[in-house]
Amino acid sequence: MSLSRRRFNQTLLAVLAAGALPALPAAELVEGRDWKPIKPPQPGESEHKIEVIEFFSYGCPHCRHLHPLVTAWSKGLPEDVTLARVPVSFGRAAWANLVRLYYALELTGDLERLDEAVFEALHTQRTQLYTKEQILAWVERQGVDAKAFADAFDSFAVQMRLNRSDQLVRKYRVDAVPLITVDGRYAVVGQESKGYADLLVIADGLIEQARARRATTSAAEG
Repeated sequence: MSLSRRRFNQTLLAVLAAGALPALPAAELVEGRDWKPIKPPQPGESEHKIEVIEFFSYGCPHCRHLHPLVTAWSKGLPEDVTLARVPVSFGRAAWANLVRLYYALELTGDLERLDEAVFEALHTQRTQLYTKEQILAWVERQGVDAKAFADAFDSFAVQMRLNRSDQLVRKYRVDAVPLITVDGRYAVVGQESKGYADLLVIADGLIEQARARRATTSAAEG
C-alpha cells in the first residue's frame, strides 16, 4: 500500500481536525477483505478490556506513516479499549536494537517525547540507528541521560520485553508490519484500503464487533 506525501498530510490534518475517524459498522466488514481471524484467539492483558495491538518497527516506512494517525486515534478510544504497541524484530539484529531502543526509552521515561523523533531520524534525516553505539550517540544528543539509557538498553527488563515481543509475533503469526489486531481475535487486513486512515476505520468496526461478541457471550453465560 502506498500513499503520497500530499495525501498523507491531508488525511492526517483531517483526522486531527475531526478528532476521530468515521466508524465502519461491524455488519459491513467482510472477512478476508477487511479482516482475518487470529487462530487460535489470544488472551489480552485484561479480560475486561478490548485490547488493540499495533505491531510495528521504527525501521518500517509504512509504520512511520501510520504512527501519527494511530497516536491521534488512540486519544479518542473508549474506556473499554486499550492500545498496546509492540515493536518487532523479525529476528533481525538491527531491528532488535530498535526494539531495545523503544523499551529503553520507555524505562527512562523518554518515550513519549522521542517516539516520533525516532521515526523522523530514521526516515527523514536518514540517521543510522541500528547499532548500540549509534543509538547511544543519538539519544545523548536528544538530552537523554546516557548512563541511565545505556543501563536500560542492556537491562534484564528490556531483554524480557524483547523476548515477549518475539513471543507475541509467533502467537499472532505476524509476518509483516504494521499490523493492527483487535481483542486477540481479529487482524486488520484492509485489502481495499485507499490510505492508512482506512485501517483505523476498520479497527473501529472490529472493536464494535468484539464488543458485540463479548455481550452475546456474557448473556449466554449469564
